[in-house]
Amino acid sequence: MNLRSQVLRGGVYLAIRQGMGMIISLAGVLLVTRTIGPEQYGLYTAAFGLFYYLQNVSQLGITVYLVRREGEDKITVYHQAFTLLLLVSLIGVVLSELGVPLLGSWVNLKGFQPIFQVLSLSLPVVLLSQVPMARLERQLDYKQVAWIEFVGQIAYFLVALPIAFGGGGAWGLVAGWWVQQLNHLVLFFWAARYQPRLCWQPDLVKQMLAYSIGYSASFWVWQLRSLVNPLLVGRLLGAEAVAYVALASRMVELLGFVKSATYRLSIAALARLQGDRHRMTQAITEGMVLQVLALGPFLVIVSWLGPWFLPLVFGAKWSPVMDVYPFIALSLLANALFNLHSSALYALQRNWEITLYHIIHIALFFVVGLILISRLGLIGYGWAEVVTILSYSVIHTYLVRDISSPDYSFAGLLAVAFGLALFPYQLGWWVVVGVIIAVLLPNTQQKLIEFWKNFRSATNAS
Repeated sequence: MNLRSQVLRGGVYLAIRQGMGMIISLAGVLLVTRTIGPEQYGLYTAAFGLFYYLQNVSQLGITVYLVRREGEDKITVYHQAFTLLLLVSLIGVVLSELGVPLLGSWVNLKGFQPIFQVLSLSLPVVLLSQVPMARLERQLDYKQVAWIEFVGQIAYFLVALPIAFGGGGAWGLVAGWWVQQLNHLVLFFWAARYQPRLCWQPDLVKQMLAYSIGYSASFWVWQLRSLVNPLLVGRLLGAEAVAYVALASRMVELLGFVKSATYRLSIAALARLQGDRHRMTQAITEGMVLQVLALGPFLVIVSWLGPWFLPLVFGAKWSPVMDVYPFIALSLLANALFNLHSSALYALQRNWEITLYHIIHIALFFVVGLILISRLGLIGYGWAEVVTILSYSVIHTYLVRDISSPDYSFAGLLAVAFGLALFPYQLGWWVVVGVIIAVLLPNTQQKLIEFWKNFRSATNAS
């Protein structure tokens, strides 16, 4: 099976899993949020946002190194990764427990500290499951990965919902998280047929870290995005505002399931095109169009129907979510044009270039957020998201210098049409005209037909 077929088949599995997961997650989030309310959901979100950053920092980019490294698949490499992640996770637990008082005093939300402490104890479970998962992804065995993640998601809600209905509040989500991660730990090791061993080879550790530190630095900076909500919104506006931003972000994230699947596939696929810059450029151009087409309609439909649908389903107290949703959705739509740029540069090991781009992006987010959130409330957070779009000029410049410039004409046209259509209540319903024209363009129809044929072909091949 050639690379294109493998990637398409992997994309089918991930897209189906993400789509099914989106439905389950929407239903689960609906039940949880209605039951525990904005304050408890915001409390959990603040604690989890900080833990999530700790988790990503502690991974050190080792998972991506395992997936994209060149050469044969040696078991010793996985043993060394397992040992290194075990050591880092234990250090991370100790540091996080020591830092709880400082974090609690800054966030200033009642009940934050014990929830964060319990979440941080799961760090070794989370990190160690990454090793067998990386082995499966390196083999492009996304079928196994997709189903394990799907089963874990079901386990999460099977535990979280009863506790939430029983009055457990945010603790139901904490319990669900623990069960989900234990499920991943067991099933990933079983599916990968991997039996871990402790191992320490200084040369191999040096080789891992030589790549992973550069990758990790860029990733650590990027993941600072997740801290704007708990650290700025939480401190300036309180737990309920954190919940509104978190739910809006969660909705956008779920609707972007195709984008997430494409990004995961692109790291492995583009790494195999390192020697052919022309094919990489073509892949990025095609990928931009497909991501905007796959993402834009979902985001727009929710923006149109959300002000009526969300209060009816989630309750009137959640109405402020739709005030900030269009801004977050626009930010993700813009990101869909440029996230494959990062994948290509990662494949060429231009890690520090991506790090600089991430620093500029995060600096804009934090500075503008700090200024506007205190003045405009939730809308200030939304405008801070929009301002970060300016930073994509940096990643474009690096891509042109190191590879070539992709063709933005068609993808950009679609992005503008869908982007304007996110704001019918602010700009007027004339924005619908742009979407209709964009969808009826012959090029759009051709791309949709091509995408459907590739999807059917990959489904039949699997």
